[in-house]
Amino acid sequence: MGIFMLLLAMLASAPALAAAKPNTWVLEEEVELGRVPSEFPVGFCLLSSADRQYVAYYDHERRMTVASRKLGAGDWQRKTLPSEIGWDSHNYVTMALDALGQLHVSGNMHNDSLVYFRTTRAGDIASLSKAPMTGEKENRVTYPRFMEDAQGCLLFTYRHGGSGKGINLWNRYDAKSRSWSRLLDVPLFDGQGKTNAYPSLPRRHGDFFHTIWVWRDTPDCATNHHLSYARSRDMVHWESAFGDKLKLPITIEYPSLWVDPAPAGSGMINGGQRLGFDSAGKPVVVYHHEDNKGHMQIYAARPERGKWVKRALTKWTQAVPFGGNGSMPFIGIRLGEISRVDKQVLSIDFRHKDYGSGHIQFDEEKLVAVDEKPPDKTPLPAKVYEKQGDFPGLTIRRQSDLGSSGEEGVQYMLVWETLGSNHDKPRQPPLPEPSMLRLCKLREVPGAKP
Repeated sequence: MGIFMLLLAMLASAPALAAAKPNTWVLEEEVELGRVPSEFPVGFCLLSSADRQYVAYYDHERRMTVASRKLGAGDWQRKTLPSEIGWDSHNYVTMALDALGQLHVSGNMHNDSLVYFRTTRAGDIASLSKAPMTGEKENRVTYPRFMEDAQGCLLFTYRHGGSGKGINLWNRYDAKSRSWSRLLDVPLFDGQGKTNAYPSLPRRHGDFFHTIWVWRDTPDCATNHHLSYARSRDMVHWESAFGDKLKLPITIEYPSLWVDPAPAGSGMINGGQRLGFDSAGKPVVVYHHEDNKGHMQIYAARPERGKWVKRALTKWTQAVPFGGNGSMPFIGIRLGEISRVDKQVLSIDFRHKDYGSGHIQFDEEKLVAVDEKPPDKTPLPAKVYEKQGDFPGLTIRRQSDLGSSGEEGVQYMLVWETLGSNHDKPRQPPLPEPSMLRLCKLREVPGAKP
């Protein structure tokens, strides 16, 4: 039985694989930025603005590096920062620009002291230097992330403490005084020493910022449970999907926030949930966990009449057991992002160890898979899929742009190659040579040939 027929047999109502479409993206520019580690994966960062472009990465000597150029120019400026990575795939690097054009850089932390740099001259990475934040609870930092609030002010969030015993803190930046202060007097999420939340970065849609998360009890990724949701208009005052006001910090003892109170060990993994929105702007959450037979299924949930309603989108008959500490390789199932097919039809991509890759289209109101023609996909140019190294196990990594150049029909991305995750442990020789980090400029040209 072919993969297409197999999927039709196993999905709830004849979902289909993505259809091919002539390539309408062309590679307009490719820049080689330098060699980077290929022995393990770790996240890099690309940030474009209307006039400048920034790239943060670890060079072949594992040193945190920031490169910058005037948008479209050929000359790059580089700055090596005093921070070196080991083998931990958690230790990505991220960036943001504040309202006055100063660059902020943070990363290389997994239960480590805060690593944070800021420019003193807008647009000039030579002026990057270590800078302070609040000075409180900055000795066990993980998952640094920047975002903007509704007024465009820069925010910074991170976990303080270890997996299973962490809290989530938020800072707010004053661009004029160049100083940070706490956005909230208490943590946004507090596991009370027994668990910790793994939240998505709040996403603004309509009048609210929306976030979803699971709670996790130990460093073992199998101990995720209780998928939850909350929203806020201002990132300070939070409520449930039904308008129930919350007293911070958010703890697990808020049943109105539970999208699915699945227990630990039932097939949820942090980062395995996806947030989308229906035609009316209401949240729709897609995720995976085991059914009552132990088979892994994909579910969709939405708030209806004062409660969260969930329904299975699949009728699979295979288990996907997983567990362990550290950065996990492919656990056997992975979800892509939610996209819209039609006025009332959403789609979710997936990869499954037994059923391959495909996507499921589902009715956003009924939460059932539908037999619809798959949406046309616009594949990227073949060059960004081509492997350059021949060492066994190398895979291509791609990083999209956190910012925007403002150029119509243009997207930028970083492309490089690494081996897969290894639970943050060193690998023994032989090891692959450092790979080339490439910046690709892609332009959409309707009707162009692959």
